[in-house]
Amino acid sequence: MRKRLYKYSIALLAAILPVACSKAPSGILPEKKMQAVLVDMQLAEAMIQTNYADYTDVAYKDALYQSVFKKHKITQAVYDSSLVWYGKNLDIYIEVLNLALANVDEHIKSMGDIQASAAPASNQDSIDIWPRRDFLILQPGALFNGVTFDIKPDMNYSSGSTFVLGMHVWGLTDTMRFTPEVHMAIDQIDTTLFVNRKITIDGYYETILRGIPTKQVRSVYGYIRMDNAGAKYYKIYIDNLNLIKYNYGSEAIKHLTDSIP
Repeated sequence: MRKRLYKYSIALLAAILPVACSKAPSGILPEKKMQAVLVDMQLAEAMIQTNYADYTDVAYKDALYQSVFKKHKITQAVYDSSLVWYGKNLDIYIEVLNLALANVDEHIKSMGDIQASAAPASNQDSIDIWPRRDFLILQPGALFNGVTFDIKPDMNYSSGSTFVLGMHVWGLTDTMRFTPEVHMAIDQIDTTLFVNRKITIDGYYETILRGIPTKQVRSVYGYIRMDNAGAKYYKIYIDNLNLIKYNYGSEAIKHLTDSIP
């Protein structure tokens, strides 16, 4: 992420003019505010880079950027003008950038949710391959309200593997306009299978996806997220997150009743 920030700064400073002012004038984001906005904008950029398939539509990218502006109660015009001004005042911009870099590092450490290395391929049955922490809190105001996962084992998972994403959920109400959404997909070389589900009630929940019996699984990926647009709720809690891989024909999955593609 630091590399992306420096790359971004190089692009911004490509047309730098001599240093002029020492403090931001009226109409330009002050240093502390600019630092906070830059941090969230770079986290947004990182989200797009990490989940590029979800942001191929320009409208989705713009919606993510707009959520940053809304969070900080600014307009894109103010942000763009501030970028131009800071680009003309290198000493102030470098100071703000360095603080933003440190802030991003703190965000990463505090999240404690960096995806672990992909679980090794195994012929073992009923193994948990979930790569992140096993709990999640969905709440209004979050830039990206959820979690993504992308599991790519060193060796392909066996042909016909079945994947069950399970969790306990509470905090949902009957009056909620939006509810958590689960998306899970598997890449079987030349075939992609996926399932989308909505979580509408509290309690234990699981999503099941079965691979084609004749093809190995190259990767498992997806997300759990909550659309904040117009949503009114306090917090939704998810814990005991797990993603169990079952071998083809496993006796352990015959009790499952969810629909399987």
